[in-house]
Amino acid sequence: MTAATLPTVVAADASEENPWARGWRRLRRRKGAMVGLAIVVVFVLLAVFAPLVVPYDPIATSWSAVRKPPSWAHWLGTDEVGRDVLSRVIWGARASLTAGLVSVGIALRHVLPNIVPPLLVQASLAIAGAIIAEAALSFLGLGQQPPSPSWGSMLNSAQRFIAQAPWMAFWPGFAIFFAVLSFNLLGDGLRDALDPRHK
Repeated sequence: MTAATLPTVVAADASEENPWARGWRRLRRRKGAMVGLAIVVVFVLLAVFAPLVVPYDPIATSWSAVRKPPSWAHWLGTDEVGRDVLSRVIWGARASLTAGLVSVGIALRHVLPNIVPPLLVQASLAIAGAIIAEAALSFLGLGQQPPSPSWGSMLNSAQRFIAQAPWMAFWPGFAIFFAVLSFNLLGDGLRDALDPRHK
């Protein structure tokens, strides 16, 4: 092999790199995207394994534990009828993520084979929007109906007790914030990682 043919061989090897491997390599270099991916994975795992990880039944009431602040027994406190807020936040992840994934999954499946990279970016950003929409509808009483846990319906219930039990609003709001932020960070990272114009 002569020195004149060396650049051509190197260029050919770089262009033959698997686009998914190249995208993963680029994504790993973006710290915000990796943090977003880690948080998304945590939320998905919590949603999938909710029945196994919740400490209490999310719809079980206890009149002796009404609006109790965070403690060792109830890490995130209890709500207006004594339900454990942590259990409801974990089960609420199921409702919110399902709404996001189903709505996006039903949408742009007909053209999936041709647009996978842009679709991944759009899906990660659209899921964040769908989570906010589900929470807003539940907050207004039009989404997940009580006693089923949903982050939006938990916020709706908490608004009457914000002065006496702020944890009832803080934790579901915190979950919405981090879920949406992590999907947006992941979407931005995927957009940059899968863009063929970037090296």
